[in-house]
Amino acid sequence: MSCWFGHDGGTADDAVPIERTCAVPVSVRLERRIRRDFPEPGSAAAIMRVLDELPGTAGYDVEHFAGERLQAAIVLLAEASIRRFHESVGLALTDWRDLLVAAELDHESWPDRLQAELSH
Repeated sequence: MSCWFGHDGGTADDAVPIERTCAVPVSVRLERRIRRDFPEPGSAAAIMRVLDELPGTAGYDVEHFAGERLQAAIVLLAEASIRRFHESVGLALTDWRDLLVAAELDHESWPDRLQAELSH
């Protein structure tokens, strides 16, 4: 299955297919945040590809990654740094619960935090 994404910073007219399994689609608002935080050409697409492949890589049940909470935790913890993104992915592979704690998405009001972080 292919998902369509525009080039980073591009328009719908220059959309190109990027092979992804799309098992866990990235939400529109999270994709917007990824494109803002990682504006270098190709970076946002690579970030989304890693997030899409994470359930299979981590060995967790896909349901753990079915919502945007864990994906967003990785992106928020990365703080617009590719190096920190890879560190956050490493944390997700080790223990997804520790990831939620580190990203401050482990409490009952995590939906409010995501709304605040992803609504810009």
